[in-house]
Amino acid sequence: MIANKDAEETEKKPVEETQKEEESTATFEPVVKLEEVEVKSGEEEESAVLSLRSKLFIFGETLLDKGSGNKTWRERGVGEIKILRHNQHQRLRLLMRQEKTMKVICNHALDPRIQLEPNVSSDRSWVWSAYDYATGKLEETVFAIRFVDTETADKFKDKFLECRTEMEKLLAGEDKPDTDGTAEDAANALSKLTTKDGEEKDEEEEDLSNLDV
Repeated sequence: MIANKDAEETEKKPVEETQKEEESTATFEPVVKLEEVEVKSGEEEESAVLSLRSKLFIFGETLLDKGSGNKTWRERGVGEIKILRHNQHQRLRLLMRQEKTMKVICNHALDPRIQLEPNVSSDRSWVWSAYDYATGKLEETVFAIRFVDTETADKFKDKFLECRTEMEKLLAGEDKPDTDGTAEDAANALSKLTTKDGEEKDEEEEDLSNLDV
């Protein structure tokens, strides 16, 4: 039996060596050569003050409910919520991109009039309203953000309030005569930045309590 086994291995060896010698070493050049293109994120002139992984929700109508007035909480995406400071004029904004697709799902100035409110049904979620530009046009949007734990949620809150105070001082130092009414219009718009109150707010917070990061 041992002799037969050695004979079989001897017979197989030349075949394996022949197959090895016949392996192709040809190389193929691509038909079309693509040049490297520098992709800009829009964050090149900013520095991240804070970056935390979270899940973002918005309160509004779905495409199916458009025009019906029926609003619900719906998920906008998971990703890193960032507070960015511009390196030149030092203004701050909130930015969040959806993981993998990198689609912008939150993009607005960290205005001192924005109120960060707790979600009464969760100790790791916050709610606020802002004039957001994530879709390419300015829209008043009600956001809710949820973090993995209370510690992370508190970290976001502390930095948010700190940066909000910083923006308030920064904007106060930039006061100029309002010759064209722009400042008055902005003030009127910002005065509306409040989250829902009363029964409607309670219903929203109750719905949000069922959503997890």
